[in-house]
Amino acid sequence: MILRELWQRLVAPIDPPLMTLAALLLSYAMLVVSSASYERLGAQLLNMLVALVVMRLVAQVPPQRMMYFALPVFVTGLLLLVAVALFGDISKGARRWLNIGFMRIQPSEIMKIAMPLMLAWYFQRHETYLRLREYVVAALLLLLPVVLIAKQPDLGTALLVLAAGFYVIFLAGLSWRVLVGLAVAAVAVAPFAWSMLHDYQRSRILTLFDPEADPLGKGFHIIQSTIAIGSGGIFGKGWGQGTQAQLEFIPERHTDFIFAVLSEEFGLLGSTLLLVLYALLIGRGMMIAANAPTLFTRLLAGSITLIFFTYAFVNMGMVSGLLPVVGVPLPFVSYGGTSLSTLFIGIGILMSIHKNRMLVQK
Repeated sequence: MILRELWQRLVAPIDPPLMTLAALLLSYAMLVVSSASYERLGAQLLNMLVALVVMRLVAQVPPQRMMYFALPVFVTGLLLLVAVALFGDISKGARRWLNIGFMRIQPSEIMKIAMPLMLAWYFQRHETYLRLREYVVAALLLLLPVVLIAKQPDLGTALLVLAAGFYVIFLAGLSWRVLVGLAVAAVAVAPFAWSMLHDYQRSRILTLFDPEADPLGKGFHIIQSTIAIGSGGIFGKGWGQGTQAQLEFIPERHTDFIFAVLSEEFGLLGSTLLLVLYALLIGRGMMIAANAPTLFTRLLAGSITLIFFTYAFVNMGMVSGLLPVVGVPLPFVSYGGTSLSTLFIGIGILMSIHKNRMLVQK
């Protein structure tokens, strides 16, 4: 009786469809990680356990309480990004980590959740009358962390934070005329933005158009990953039988380029299965967003769901040679603890919004 009561309390905030899809993605991830880098399987299982615990803790927090945390979390994240710029540890030419004594943290990961949380809170406070001024202020709030992250440099994370914030602004009702104006402005400032990029970032963009220009250098990653994807065929070569992966031709095969391993060993069918799982996850998230009772919860749920799409789109496009290499992991599949926990915080927020969908904010 006691065990049953404890179990019911444990699963009370869990949304069964979301949990089922997350479990299927994690199972798929274990299969692929065990082939790409078997020695890391134990560590990834621990990462998954931590992520699930974090998800459960977040799922029991009501959206109304999340609103109270929005501003403090955002300000804390900004201060940590400033601290990284001033005192952060330099690794591989980038200043992304902050040493706080007993551990190192990457504050840019916090902003993937803090940014949509902050902007959703901001638009909720100005719900009664949204004017152009509110959208301008929201854009300035978004640009602050994006610029700080891009200066580290960490273009991949900066783009994800930018996308998370943009989705909130767009879902809040940004006019299409403003969007067209922004697109024209982006084209106009493109030469200036190009000059601001680091040399390695410019070379990645140029390599996208002609990887064969330096097949043993800058183009090596893209060439080998596209070979792996193409050689998998329809049914794949089988688990652990991918030559590109097992002979270590694919770089970062357990993290950013794990989709190449999956495509080579499980083929088009395996890739399609992954896409179906992503589509169902995104569909469930958008359903939760559509049924959310307040502007805050609708914007937050919609933004988090679209971030899942952005993760998958950018990673698959990068690995298949359609987008520049920017260091974005494949969601729920790539090895790594920080990114996985961030994604499951998003899942937990969606579960909380769904559980409390009948509560109307006063």
